Amino acid sequence: MLHATEILGADVHDANGGYVGRVREMFIEPAEQPGRVARLLLSRGRYSPLVARHEQVAEVQPGKVRLNTGERALEAYQPNQAWLAMRKDILDQQIIDTNGRKVVRVNDVDLHDVPLNGTTELRVFQVDCGLTGAVRRLLQGLVSPQLIRRLQEKLPPLVIRWEFVNLIEPDPLRRVKLRMTSGRLENLHPADLADILEDLAPAERQAVIDTVDEETAAEALAELDERLQAQIVEKLHPEKAADIIEEMAPDAAADLLADLPPETKQEVLAELPREDAQEVRELLRFDENTAGGLMNTEFIFVGEEATREEVIEWIRQQDVQAEQLDTVFLIDRQANFAGAVAVARLLLATAEQPMRELKAEPVLSVKPEAEDAEVFETFDKYNLRSLAVVDEQGRPIGLITVDDVVSGLRRER
Repeated sequence: MLHATEILGADVHDANGGYVGRVREMFIEPAEQPGRVARLLLSRGRYSPLVARHEQVAEVQPGKVRLNTGERALEAYQPNQAWLAMRKDILDQQIIDTNGRKVVRVNDVDLHDVPLNGTTELRVFQVDCGLTGAVRRLLQGLVSPQLIRRLQEKLPPLVIRWEFVNLIEPDPLRRVKLRMTSGRLENLHPADLADILEDLAPAERQAVIDTVDEETAAEALAELDERLQAQIVEKLHPEKAADIIEEMAPDAAADLLADLPPETKQEVLAELPREDAQEVRELLRFDENTAGGLMNTEFIFVGEEATREEVIEWIRQQDVQAEQLDTVFLIDRQANFAGAVAVARLLLATAEQPMRELKAEPVLSVKPEAEDAEVFETFDKYNLRSLAVVDEQGRPIGLITVDDVVSGLRRER
Protein backbone atom coordinates (compact mmCIF):
# COMPACT_ATOMS: atom_id res chain seq x y z
CA MET A 1 0.00 0.00 0.00
CA LEU A 2 1.13 3.54 -0.80
CA HIS A 3 0.12 6.82 0.79
CA ALA A 4 -0.75 10.06 -0.98
CA THR A 5 1.79 11.99 1.09
CA GLU A 6 4.54 9.62 -0.13
CA ILE A 7 3.71 10.40 -3.76
CA LEU A 8 3.01 14.13 -3.56
CA GLY A 9 6.43 15.73 -3.97
CA ALA A 10 7.95 12.55 -5.44
CA ASP A 11 10.61 12.78 -8.15
CA VAL A 12 9.37 11.75 -11.62
CA HIS A 13 11.59 10.27 -14.34
CA ASP A 14 10.62 9.34 -17.88
CA ALA A 15 11.20 6.00 -19.65
CA ASN A 16 14.77 7.01 -20.50
CA GLY A 17 15.62 7.97 -16.92
CA GLY A 18 15.43 11.69 -17.57
CA TYR A 19 14.18 13.93 -14.77
CA VAL A 20 10.72 15.35 -15.56
CA GLY A 21 9.71 17.09 -12.32
CA ARG A 22 7.92 16.50 -9.03
CA VAL A 23 4.37 15.35 -8.35
CA ARG A 24 2.50 18.47 -7.32
CA GLU A 25 -1.02 17.05 -7.42
CA MET A 26 -3.01 13.87 -8.17
CA PHE A 27 -6.39 14.02 -9.88
CA ILE A 28 -9.37 11.67 -9.76
CA GLU A 29 -12.05 11.82 -12.45
CA PRO A 30 -15.28 10.88 -10.60
CA ALA A 31 -17.28 10.73 -13.84
CA GLU A 32 -14.93 8.05 -15.23
CA GLN A 33 -13.75 6.00 -12.25
CA PRO A 34 -14.42 7.44 -8.78
CA GLY A 35 -11.48 5.68 -7.12
CA ARG A 36 -8.73 5.80 -9.76
CA VAL A 37 -5.95 8.36 -9.84
CA ALA A 38 -6.36 9.43 -13.46
CA ARG A 39 -3.59 12.05 -13.76
CA LEU A 40 -0.46 13.27 -12.06
CA LEU A 41 0.37 16.97 -12.20
CA LEU A 42 4.14 17.41 -12.57
CA SER A 43 5.84 20.62 -11.42
CA ARG A 44 8.89 21.70 -13.45
CA GLY A 45 10.19 24.76 -11.64
CA ARG A 46 9.87 27.80 -13.91
CA TYR A 47 8.54 25.67 -16.80
CA SER A 48 4.84 25.10 -17.46
CA PRO A 49 3.51 22.06 -15.56
CA LEU A 50 2.81 18.81 -17.37
CA VAL A 51 0.28 16.06 -16.82
CA ALA A 52 0.93 12.31 -16.91
CA ARG A 53 -2.13 10.14 -17.58
CA HIS A 54 -2.62 6.94 -15.59
CA GLU A 55 -1.63 4.76 -18.55
CA GLN A 56 1.71 6.61 -18.76
CA VAL A 57 2.77 5.61 -15.24
CA ALA A 58 5.04 2.54 -15.16
CA GLU A 59 6.00 2.32 -11.49
CA VAL A 60 5.29 4.14 -8.25
CA GLN A 61 7.34 3.92 -5.05
CA PRO A 62 7.49 6.20 -1.99
CA GLY A 63 9.21 9.35 -3.25
CA LYS A 64 9.73 7.98 -6.80
CA VAL A 65 7.63 7.73 -9.96
CA ARG A 66 8.77 6.23 -13.25
CA LEU A 67 6.92 6.81 -16.52
CA ASN A 68 6.72 4.43 -19.48
CA THR A 69 7.00 7.21 -22.02
CA GLY A 70 9.19 10.19 -22.84
CA GLU A 71 8.58 13.74 -21.70
CA ARG A 72 7.39 14.82 -25.16
CA ALA A 73 4.33 12.54 -24.85
CA LEU A 74 3.07 14.36 -21.75
CA GLU A 75 0.23 16.88 -21.92
CA ALA A 76 0.39 20.52 -20.92
CA TYR A 77 -1.70 21.13 -17.83
CA GLN A 78 -5.20 22.53 -18.40
CA PRO A 79 -7.30 23.05 -15.21
CA ASN A 80 -10.54 21.07 -15.09
CA GLN A 81 -13.15 21.67 -12.38
CA ALA A 82 -14.54 18.18 -12.92
CA TRP A 83 -11.35 16.65 -11.53
CA LEU A 84 -11.03 15.85 -7.84
CA ALA A 85 -7.64 17.03 -6.53
CA MET A 86 -5.98 14.93 -3.83
CA ARG A 87 -4.14 17.76 -2.09
CA LYS A 88 -6.74 20.49 -2.62
CA ASP A 89 -10.01 18.61 -2.23
CA ILE A 90 -9.28 15.68 0.07
CA LEU A 91 -6.24 16.15 2.31
CA ASP A 92 -7.01 18.23 5.44
CA GLN A 93 -10.68 18.48 4.40
CA GLN A 94 -13.67 17.58 6.52
CA ILE A 95 -15.56 14.59 5.16
CA ILE A 96 -18.57 12.57 6.23
CA ASP A 97 -17.93 9.01 7.35
CA THR A 98 -21.28 7.52 6.33
CA ASN A 99 -20.47 4.20 7.99
CA GLY A 100 -19.45 5.73 11.32
CA ARG A 101 -22.06 8.50 10.95
CA LYS A 102 -19.69 11.32 11.87
CA VAL A 103 -17.58 14.16 10.49
CA VAL A 104 -13.81 13.59 10.37
CA ARG A 105 -10.74 15.29 8.92
CA VAL A 106 -8.47 13.59 6.38
CA ASN A 107 -4.79 13.31 7.30
CA ASP A 108 -3.74 11.04 4.43
CA VAL A 109 -5.10 8.82 1.66
CA ASP A 110 -4.12 5.17 1.28
CA LEU A 111 -3.69 3.86 -2.26
CA HIS A 112 -3.34 0.45 -3.87
CA ASP A 113 -0.81 0.23 -6.70
CA VAL A 114 -2.24 -2.19 -9.25
CA PRO A 115 0.03 -3.53 -12.07
CA LEU A 116 -1.90 -3.40 -15.34
CA ASN A 117 -0.45 -4.15 -18.82
CA GLY A 118 2.93 -2.61 -18.15
CA THR A 119 1.53 0.29 -16.15
CA THR A 120 0.83 0.94 -12.48
CA GLU A 121 -2.67 2.18 -11.69
CA LEU A 122 -3.22 3.93 -8.37
CA ARG A 123 -6.60 3.31 -6.75
CA VAL A 124 -7.93 5.01 -3.64
CA PHE A 125 -8.50 2.39 -0.97
CA GLN A 126 -9.21 4.33 2.23
CA VAL A 127 -8.66 7.65 3.95
CA ASP A 128 -6.58 7.97 7.10
CA CYS A 129 -8.17 10.15 9.77
CA GLY A 130 -6.00 9.03 12.66
CA LEU A 131 -2.63 9.56 14.27
CA THR A 132 -0.80 7.42 11.70
CA GLY A 133 -1.63 9.84 8.90
CA ALA A 134 -0.82 12.88 11.05
CA VAL A 135 2.61 11.51 12.01
CA ARG A 136 3.33 10.60 8.39
CA ARG A 137 2.54 14.16 7.30
CA LEU A 138 4.68 15.61 10.10
CA LEU A 139 7.76 13.52 9.32
CA GLN A 140 7.48 13.54 5.52
CA GLY A 141 10.74 14.77 4.02
CA LEU A 142 12.54 14.74 7.39
CA VAL A 143 13.20 11.01 7.67
CA SER A 144 13.05 8.10 5.24
CA PRO A 145 9.70 6.57 4.22
CA GLN A 146 10.91 3.24 5.61
CA LEU A 147 11.47 4.72 9.08
CA ILE A 148 8.09 6.48 8.98
CA ARG A 149 6.40 3.17 8.18
CA ARG A 150 8.12 1.43 11.10
CA LEU A 151 7.02 4.19 13.45
CA GLN A 152 3.39 4.17 12.28
CA GLU A 153 3.10 0.42 12.89
CA LYS A 154 3.11 1.21 16.62
CA LEU A 155 0.24 3.69 16.35
CA PRO A 156 -3.50 2.86 16.43
CA PRO A 157 -5.02 3.24 12.93
CA LEU A 158 -8.19 5.17 12.19
CA VAL A 159 -9.17 4.63 8.57
CA ILE A 160 -12.37 4.80 6.51
CA ARG A 161 -12.95 2.78 3.38
CA TRP A 162 -13.30 5.01 0.32
CA GLU A 163 -16.82 3.70 -0.45
CA PHE A 164 -18.01 5.04 2.94
CA VAL A 165 -16.66 8.55 2.30
CA ASN A 166 -18.94 11.40 1.31
CA LEU A 167 -17.03 14.52 0.27
CA ILE A 168 -18.52 17.91 1.03
CA GLU A 169 -18.37 20.34 -1.89
CA PRO A 170 -19.78 23.81 -1.07
CA ASP A 171 -19.56 25.08 -4.67
CA PRO A 172 -22.86 24.14 -6.41
CA LEU A 173 -21.41 24.22 -9.94
CA ARG A 174 -18.43 22.12 -8.97
CA ARG A 175 -20.67 19.71 -7.04
CA VAL A 176 -22.63 19.05 -10.22
CA LYS A 177 -19.49 18.63 -12.32
CA LEU A 178 -18.05 16.11 -9.88
CA ARG A 179 -21.35 14.22 -9.94
CA MET A 180 -21.07 13.68 -6.21
CA THR A 181 -23.76 11.25 -5.16
CA SER A 182 -25.62 11.45 -1.86
CA GLY A 183 -27.08 7.95 -1.77
CA ARG A 184 -25.27 6.99 1.39
CA LEU A 185 -26.27 10.22 3.14
CA GLU A 186 -29.90 9.57 2.27
CA ASN A 187 -29.64 6.12 3.86
CA LEU A 188 -28.55 7.56 7.20
CA HIS A 189 -31.08 7.90 10.00
CA PRO A 190 -32.34 11.53 10.10
CA ALA A 191 -31.05 11.93 13.66
CA ASP A 192 -27.54 10.83 12.58
CA LEU A 193 -27.60 13.19 9.60
CA ALA A 194 -28.73 16.01 11.90
CA ASP A 195 -25.77 15.32 14.23
CA ILE A 196 -23.46 15.52 11.22
CA LEU A 197 -24.98 18.83 10.10
CA GLU A 198 -24.42 20.29 13.56
CA ASP A 199 -20.70 19.48 13.33
CA LEU A 200 -20.24 21.22 9.97
CA ALA A 201 -19.47 24.82 9.14
CA PRO A 202 -22.39 26.83 7.64
CA ALA A 203 -21.20 26.55 4.00
CA GLU A 204 -20.66 22.79 4.31
CA ARG A 205 -24.03 22.41 6.03
CA GLN A 206 -25.75 24.11 3.13
CA ALA A 207 -23.85 21.90 0.69
CA VAL A 208 -25.22 18.75 2.34
CA ILE A 209 -28.80 20.06 2.34
CA ASP A 210 -28.45 21.01 -1.34
CA THR A 211 -27.10 17.54 -2.15
CA VAL A 212 -29.70 15.26 -0.56
CA ASP A 213 -33.29 14.91 -1.75
CA GLU A 214 -36.12 17.00 -0.29
CA GLU A 215 -37.54 14.20 1.88
CA THR A 216 -34.16 13.47 3.47
CA ALA A 217 -33.53 17.18 4.02
CA ALA A 218 -36.94 17.60 5.66
CA GLU A 219 -36.41 14.66 8.02
CA ALA A 220 -32.95 15.90 9.01
CA LEU A 221 -34.14 19.49 9.54
CA ALA A 222 -36.90 18.26 11.84
CA GLU A 223 -34.19 16.81 14.11
CA LEU A 224 -32.21 20.07 14.37
CA ASP A 225 -32.76 22.81 16.92
CA GLU A 226 -34.83 25.78 15.82
CA ARG A 227 -31.84 28.12 15.46
CA LEU A 228 -30.06 25.88 12.95
CA GLN A 229 -33.29 25.11 11.10
CA ALA A 230 -33.91 28.79 10.51
CA GLN A 231 -30.29 29.48 9.50
CA ILE A 232 -30.34 26.74 6.87
CA VAL A 233 -33.75 27.51 5.36
CA GLU A 234 -33.13 31.26 5.30
CA LYS A 235 -30.15 30.72 2.97
CA LEU A 236 -32.06 28.47 0.56
CA HIS A 237 -33.85 29.71 -2.53
CA PRO A 238 -37.57 30.06 -1.60
CA GLU A 239 -38.55 27.40 -4.15
CA LYS A 240 -36.02 24.91 -2.74
CA ALA A 241 -37.09 25.74 0.82
CA ALA A 242 -40.74 25.20 -0.11
CA ASP A 243 -39.95 21.82 -1.67
CA ILE A 244 -38.32 20.72 1.58
CA ILE A 245 -41.02 22.15 3.85
CA GLU A 246 -43.70 20.47 1.74
CA GLU A 247 -42.20 17.13 2.85
CA MET A 248 -42.50 18.04 6.54
CA ALA A 249 -45.45 17.41 8.83
CA PRO A 250 -47.64 20.54 9.00
CA ASP A 251 -46.82 21.21 12.66
CA ALA A 252 -43.05 20.93 12.04
CA ALA A 253 -43.38 23.14 8.95
CA ALA A 254 -45.28 25.78 10.91
CA ASP A 255 -42.71 25.75 13.73
CA LEU A 256 -39.90 26.24 11.24
CA LEU A 257 -41.63 29.04 9.34
CA ALA A 258 -42.47 30.81 12.59
CA ASP A 259 -38.75 31.26 13.26
CA LEU A 260 -37.99 32.81 9.86
CA PRO A 261 -37.92 36.56 9.15
CA PRO A 262 -41.37 37.74 7.99
CA GLU A 263 -40.22 38.45 4.43
CA THR A 264 -38.59 35.03 4.04
CA LYS A 265 -41.63 33.32 5.54
CA GLN A 266 -43.97 34.95 3.04
CA GLU A 267 -41.69 34.08 0.10
CA VAL A 268 -41.65 30.41 1.12
CA LEU A 269 -45.40 30.30 1.74
CA ALA A 270 -45.96 31.75 -1.73
CA GLU A 271 -44.04 28.80 -3.23
CA LEU A 272 -46.02 26.14 -1.35
CA PRO A 273 -49.05 24.45 -2.93
CA ARG A 274 -52.21 26.34 -1.97
CA GLU A 275 -53.62 23.61 0.26
CA ASP A 276 -50.34 23.11 2.14
CA ALA A 277 -49.87 26.86 2.55
CA GLN A 278 -53.38 27.24 3.96
CA GLU A 279 -52.80 24.41 6.41
CA VAL A 280 -49.55 25.92 7.65
CA ARG A 281 -51.08 29.41 7.91
CA GLU A 282 -53.82 27.97 10.14
CA LEU A 283 -51.22 26.49 12.46
CA LEU A 284 -49.21 29.72 12.51
CA ARG A 285 -52.17 31.38 14.21
CA PHE A 286 -51.42 29.44 17.39
CA ASP A 287 -48.69 30.21 19.88
CA GLU A 288 -46.01 27.52 19.87
CA ASN A 289 -46.52 27.00 23.62
CA THR A 290 -50.14 25.93 23.23
CA ALA A 291 -51.91 22.74 22.16
CA GLY A 292 -52.55 24.34 18.76
CA GLY A 293 -48.82 25.02 18.37
CA LEU A 294 -47.99 21.40 19.22
CA MET A 295 -50.62 19.65 17.12
CA ASN A 296 -50.38 18.02 13.71
CA THR A 297 -53.38 18.45 11.42
CA GLU A 298 -52.82 15.13 9.63
CA PHE A 299 -54.73 12.39 11.42
CA ILE A 300 -57.20 9.56 10.75
CA PHE A 301 -60.83 9.85 11.82
CA VAL A 302 -63.79 7.53 11.18
CA GLY A 303 -67.39 7.20 12.29
CA GLU A 304 -67.85 5.52 15.67
CA GLU A 305 -70.44 3.11 14.23
CA ALA A 306 -68.08 1.73 11.60
CA THR A 307 -66.85 -1.82 12.09
CA ARG A 308 -63.26 -2.78 12.55
CA GLU A 309 -63.16 -4.45 9.10
CA GLU A 310 -64.64 -1.39 7.37
CA VAL A 311 -62.06 0.88 8.99
CA ILE A 312 -59.08 -1.31 8.04
CA GLU A 313 -60.30 -1.57 4.45
CA TRP A 314 -60.77 2.22 4.30
CA ILE A 315 -57.26 2.85 5.69
CA ARG A 316 -55.78 0.55 3.04
CA GLN A 317 -57.26 2.75 0.33
CA GLN A 318 -55.89 6.00 1.75
CA ASP A 319 -52.51 7.67 1.29
CA VAL A 320 -51.59 7.36 4.96
CA GLN A 321 -48.16 8.01 6.45
CA ALA A 322 -46.84 5.40 8.87
CA GLU A 323 -46.62 8.06 11.60
CA GLN A 324 -50.39 8.50 11.44
CA LEU A 325 -51.07 4.82 12.12
CA ASP A 326 -50.90 5.00 15.89
CA THR A 327 -54.36 6.27 16.81
CA VAL A 328 -57.70 6.47 15.02
CA PHE A 329 -60.08 9.25 16.10
CA LEU A 330 -63.83 8.60 16.25
CA ILE A 331 -66.54 11.10 15.40
CA ASP A 332 -70.30 10.90 16.03
CA ARG A 333 -73.09 11.74 13.60
CA GLN A 334 -72.61 15.47 14.28
CA ALA A 335 -68.85 15.15 13.44
CA ASN A 336 -67.94 15.79 17.07
CA PHE A 337 -65.00 14.02 18.67
CA ALA A 338 -66.21 10.77 20.25
CA GLY A 339 -63.03 9.00 21.34
CA ALA A 340 -59.75 7.45 20.22
CA VAL A 341 -58.78 3.89 19.34
CA ALA A 342 -55.21 2.63 19.48
CA VAL A 343 -54.27 0.82 16.27
CA ALA A 344 -52.89 -2.07 18.33
CA ARG A 345 -56.36 -2.59 19.83
CA LEU A 346 -57.92 -2.27 16.39
CA LEU A 347 -55.83 -5.16 15.09
CA LEU A 348 -56.91 -7.43 17.96
CA ALA A 349 -60.66 -6.77 17.56
CA THR A 350 -63.06 -9.00 15.63
CA ALA A 351 -64.06 -8.03 12.09
CA GLU A 352 -67.62 -6.93 12.93
CA GLN A 353 -66.87 -5.17 16.21
CA PRO A 354 -67.96 -1.48 16.10
CA MET A 355 -65.32 1.15 16.73
CA ARG A 356 -67.20 2.72 19.66
CA GLU A 357 -66.58 -0.48 21.66
CA LEU A 358 -62.83 -0.14 21.19
CA LYS A 359 -62.27 3.46 22.28
CA ALA A 360 -60.09 4.25 25.26
CA GLU A 361 -61.57 5.62 28.47
CA PRO A 362 -61.80 8.30 29.58
CA VAL A 363 -62.41 10.25 26.36
CA LEU A 364 -59.79 13.02 26.47
CA SER A 365 -59.23 16.13 24.38
CA VAL A 366 -57.95 19.70 24.71
CA LYS A 367 -58.75 23.02 23.08
CA PRO A 368 -56.10 24.59 20.82
CA GLU A 369 -55.65 27.48 23.28
CA ALA A 370 -54.67 25.13 26.13
CA GLU A 371 -51.20 25.86 27.56
CA ASP A 372 -48.51 23.32 26.82
CA ALA A 373 -48.10 22.65 30.55
CA GLU A 374 -51.69 21.34 30.61
CA VAL A 375 -50.95 19.11 27.63
CA PHE A 376 -47.79 17.71 29.25
CA GLU A 377 -49.65 17.05 32.50
CA THR A 378 -52.46 15.21 30.67
CA PHE A 379 -49.98 13.01 28.80
CA ASP A 380 -48.18 12.19 32.05
CA LYS A 381 -51.31 11.57 34.12
CA TYR A 382 -52.99 9.19 31.66
CA ASN A 383 -49.80 7.73 30.12
CA LEU A 384 -50.94 8.79 26.64
CA ARG A 385 -49.36 8.24 23.26
CA SER A 386 -51.63 10.78 21.56
CA LEU A 387 -54.25 13.42 22.38
CA ALA A 388 -56.99 15.04 20.31
CA VAL A 389 -57.31 18.80 19.87
CA VAL A 390 -60.90 19.96 19.30
CA ASP A 391 -62.47 23.27 18.29
CA GLU A 392 -65.26 25.16 20.07
CA GLN A 393 -67.88 22.83 18.54
CA GLY A 394 -66.01 19.74 19.74
CA ARG A 395 -64.80 18.69 16.28
CA PRO A 396 -61.28 17.22 16.04
CA ILE A 397 -58.85 19.58 14.33
CA GLY A 398 -55.49 18.15 15.34
CA LEU A 399 -53.45 15.40 16.95
CA ILE A 400 -50.70 15.75 19.52
CA THR A 401 -48.34 12.78 19.76
CA VAL A 402 -45.81 11.86 22.40
CA ASP A 403 -43.10 12.98 19.93
CA ASP A 404 -44.63 16.46 19.90
CA VAL A 405 -44.56 16.48 23.69
CA VAL A 406 -40.89 15.49 23.80
CA SER A 407 -40.06 18.23 21.27
CA GLY A 408 -42.01 20.75 23.32
CA LEU A 409 -40.24 19.78 26.54
CA ARG A 410 -36.85 19.95 24.82
CA ARG A 411 -37.71 23.45 23.52
CA GLU A 412 -38.44 24.64 27.06
CA ARG A 413 -35.11 23.47 28.45
